[in-house]
Amino acid sequence: MFSIHSNNGYTEITKGIKIKTLCHGEAMCMVEFLLTKSSLLPEHAHSNEQTGYLVKGNIRLFINGVARELLPGDSWSIPGNCRHSAEVMEDSTAIEVFNPVREDYLPYENREDTIL
Repeated sequence: MFSIHSNNGYTEITKGIKIKTLCHGEAMCMVEFLLTKSSLLPEHAHSNEQTGYLVKGNIRLFINGVARELLPGDSWSIPGNCRHSAEVMEDSTAIEVFNPVREDYLPYENREDTIL
């Protein structure tokens, strides 16, 4: 599966946080997050393991109660069922990979720009 870059297809899942599932297979999916300055990703946990990379901006990520301020080029890994949240310090873009696939994120896929 290939996915072609597009500025379309983003969905706001909470105030100031938009997502688009870029690509997925049977075992994992890759999601782009557009994060607006001062937005908050509420604390939550899910069974999916996730690994992320900050493309641009500045965020403060909390993983299991430990905070780190992240800058472009920084990355992270969050085990499944681990509590985490984020504060967005400036407009930011992050890419995250989830294993297994986050089925709840598949409706946010930009299918019109996907080539099978």
